[in-house]
Amino acid sequence: MSKRLRLVLLVVVLVLLVPARADAYVGPGAGFALAGSFMAFFAAIASAFSTIITWPFRLAFRAVFGWRALARSRFKRIVILGLDGMDHGLTETMLAEGTLPNLAKLREQGSFSPLGTTVPPLSPVAWSTFQTGVNPGKHNIFDFLTPDLNRYHAKLSSVEIRPPRRSIRLGPYRIPLGKAQVRLLRKSKPFWGILGRYGIFSCIQRVPITFPPEKLRGVLLSAMCVPDLRGTQGMFSYYTTRPKAPGETIGGEVHHVARAGDQVQANLVGPQNPLQPEGGELLLPFEVAITSPAGAILKIGGAKYDLQKDIYTDWIHVEFRAAPGVKVHGICKFLLLDCEPEFGLYVTPINLDPERAAMPVAYPSVYATYLAKRQGPFATLGLAEDTWALNERVISDDQFLRQCLDMDAEREAMFFDALEKVPRGLVACVFDGTDRLQHTFWRDIDPGHPARPADDVIAGRRVIHDLYRRMDDLVGRTMAKCRRKDELLLVLSDHGFGPFRHGVDLNRWLEENGYLTLIEGRGDEEHLAGVDWSRTRAFAIGLAGIYINIRDKYSRGVVEPGAKVDRLREEIADRLTGLVDPGAGASAVKRVYIAAKFYKGPYKDDAPDLIVGYQRGYRVSWETAIGRTTDRVFHANSKAWRGDHCVDPSLVPGILFSSQPVRNPNPRLIDVAPTVLSLFGVPVPDYMDGKPWTVGGAAPAPKAPAPARELAEVAT
Repeated sequence: MSKRLRLVLLVVVLVLLVPARADAYVGPGAGFALAGSFMAFFAAIASAFSTIITWPFRLAFRAVFGWRALARSRFKRIVILGLDGMDHGLTETMLAEGTLPNLAKLREQGSFSPLGTTVPPLSPVAWSTFQTGVNPGKHNIFDFLTPDLNRYHAKLSSVEIRPPRRSIRLGPYRIPLGKAQVRLLRKSKPFWGILGRYGIFSCIQRVPITFPPEKLRGVLLSAMCVPDLRGTQGMFSYYTTRPKAPGETIGGEVHHVARAGDQVQANLVGPQNPLQPEGGELLLPFEVAITSPAGAILKIGGAKYDLQKDIYTDWIHVEFRAAPGVKVHGICKFLLLDCEPEFGLYVTPINLDPERAAMPVAYPSVYATYLAKRQGPFATLGLAEDTWALNERVISDDQFLRQCLDMDAEREAMFFDALEKVPRGLVACVFDGTDRLQHTFWRDIDPGHPARPADDVIAGRRVIHDLYRRMDDLVGRTMAKCRRKDELLLVLSDHGFGPFRHGVDLNRWLEENGYLTLIEGRGDEEHLAGVDWSRTRAFAIGLAGIYINIRDKYSRGVVEPGAKVDRLREEIADRLTGLVDPGAGASAVKRVYIAAKFYKGPYKDDAPDLIVGYQRGYRVSWETAIGRTTDRVFHANSKAWRGDHCVDPSLVPGILFSSQPVRNPNPRLIDVAPTVLSLFGVPVPDYMDGKPWTVGGAAPAPKAPAPARELAEVAT
């Protein structure tokens, strides 16, 4: 077969068989992605064409089925502004100081109160509860990570992506037959999906745990757990001429490069080639020509870009060639760190290009294209702010702060576009900067931190206070767009914040107390690799808690299910509650929750058996989160990430501001979904655990039985 004929056949097969949005493996770890620009363009055009030709039918559907809900609705529009992690105590203090004038005005106009969070108070758990109105036992999200039942490795809890099952070989290429499976593991239904059944439009922007995007009557841009182009949750690259120090380890990917005069040549590493799996990762060569001690020229993909020390480039489009006519598209930013005496270059994780996304990041897919055409390229990575590069001291505090401000600016453009374009229905947008900046700059307001270096905090720096004032300004500008009497504005957070001074190595504690056994000579290894499972009854992985090694549940389980498991849960909970840190002479654990007693629903058995509610200042250790065991239980936390919320939920309530009074004494995050449904005149399904609030003095709508189909969906 000639080369030309093989090429023609390859193109035909790709056009016919490759899905419109190509698929990628989501890490942790390397992945693969495939999206030809032609297919991405075709998908966008097809989506737009479908929208146009179905418009009369959709209008008729809303007229017939939506008029009843709209007639009962108390508001034409409800706007939810989510400020991830905004702390109630700090907000209350700044309100008393008079430094949050717009939030003070919103409080006077309506109400302000703490908002009860979830157990555990982790963002994926909390935002899943926010959108579904049910406890984790019904929505199946208990942590960022969950153990694999066979290998005990940590894996993402919210999404599962599998490659196509079959493929054919065509010359040097392996062509996938069919689509990869991208499956959202969060169960139950978001309340905007229910609103859509009654003809109510929703615009949902960057609410965590919405990847892959689900169909709805409206538009949606996904957030947390959207991978980068390499299939990881954020793999930055660092290029340097500085030799590696003995024993040095840096997260991300470090490339030691050579400098020839004023020239540095290297490769930008892309995803695994899906058409040639044995060919390794796709590479894009680039060159940096140093022009001054603080400047250089970047040459990549046939284009040139100016580099100035400490200044990020704009988003740069990059293309990786997978096969003739087949390219994988991404966007990234470059940051020149140093030219003299050593060269240093930081590259953000390569984000999926919103205009040619290798995976679906929006519904409909054309919505991401629309936003990119309107405001330019934007971050699509679920955890877009690179906290790990800051933790590893690859980028500085100021450089990380610049990232966060840029991401918030992108989010603001989307949000205010939605406020202009959606005059009735639901608009919900979540801002992440409040969470990321408190994680990394809480050290500025925690002078008693035991591991605080003298040069780690700049005198007079007020990053968090400035953050809260910026959010207050955002609220003021949002209020200016929500002046009608027939609309409601809710400003809320999923949890609060506090100091992270000490990490607790749960696996070490379990080992010292006879519940976990290591293989002799093994120990400090990721993914619990050094554990002797034949003699281990309990283990910890992730941020939430402890798992019992139950027979017939885990591949090497040893604890008989039933009464023995129940007794072991009680025993560990009793012994761990009140655990004392001998170095500080203080209690580290406030309460231990037994999931089987606390959660209700068909998925409660997938939860950690025990969920640890830490005291303020403590959290699970970094090592425990990835399944490592160290030589001691307590570790001083010296990373830049020195604020956290992985504590007992009673210590970190969120905030709730409303433009009309909320008359319930103890509002909870779980109540938001049924409240919005009732305010729009939509019956609240029986399966929801939350209760509608009384807003503005009117009684909430009574609960109504959910349709049989909806109940069946929840049960499965």
